[in-house]
Amino acid sequence: MLLLLLPTLGMASVSDALKSLVQGDSNQGDSGNMSEKDFERMAMQIRERAIQQTRPPTVTIPTSPVIGFGKYPWHRSIMTTIFWIGERPTARNPVPNNRSAWDANWARNYGGYDNPDTRWRRNFIPIGFTPRQNPFYVALPYCDVTRGDTKPEVSHVVPWFRDAFLKQGKSVLKGRWIAIHHDGRTCFAQWEDCGPFRTDHWQYVFGNERPRPNLNRGAGLDISPAVRDYLHMDKNDITDWKFVDAASVPDGPWKYYGDNNTFALMRKGANLYETDHNNAKRTPSGGLFFRSSAPTIPVGN
Repeated sequence: MLLLLLPTLGMASVSDALKSLVQGDSNQGDSGNMSEKDFERMAMQIRERAIQQTRPPTVTIPTSPVIGFGKYPWHRSIMTTIFWIGERPTARNPVPNNRSAWDANWARNYGGYDNPDTRWRRNFIPIGFTPRQNPFYVALPYCDVTRGDTKPEVSHVVPWFRDAFLKQGKSVLKGRWIAIHHDGRTCFAQWEDCGPFRTDHWQYVFGNERPRPNLNRGAGLDISPAVRDYLHMDKNDITDWKFVDAASVPDGPWKYYGDNNTFALMRKGANLYETDHNNAKRTPSGGLFFRSSAPTIPVGN
């Protein structure tokens, strides 16, 4: 029995196993008195010990950043759809995406058409140009501004209102970060448009309500092609999402590009109070409440 088991082990493991067997025999006395059942049990123990020696150590990878990540609740099991800058209107998406709720020249400011076709994308951006805004963007079904004025409920429902409010009619939502989780992966993106379908559902976005029925199976979140690609989604699917402060955003491809990107701006030395006020916040000591990191932009596929 032992001779049948040992050939499956490496030479070093066999040597270790035989040493263990000899030591075990010496501890138990005469091995000739060992029963066949005990001998088989010992052989299995030796084989398992040798196998364990060849296995790589277990590596624990953190699944989320730790700084304030639990501050906001998750919205679970949300039907999520794909949209992109420059998308033309369709029956299911009647609003063209060459402009956003907060940017009348969204496509121009982005730098071009954010082609969702994976054949024309690499490193989470379209082939042919480098986006001038963060390609990791999302839309949620609420807008805080209407006809140039801040909506009356905003000061009561937006958790960061006091930190971000500057004046009437200026959004406190644009550019805020969210985490999106799907099938074991978590992506981070900025809120850059409103939808799908609605712009008034604060009870869902900031509360406990579910998304309301619509043509896309009650979709409550739109994600960009870059978010789709990072999450390995190939079609509309279910995700979880939550708001996160910029301090909770870990390194990743969502930090590489964009004049609206909190971290790209910080690497340039920009004053966030002037360029990204909705993500700027100071500690009681007067310093920024998080530091910029400088991830390397990938090259190649």
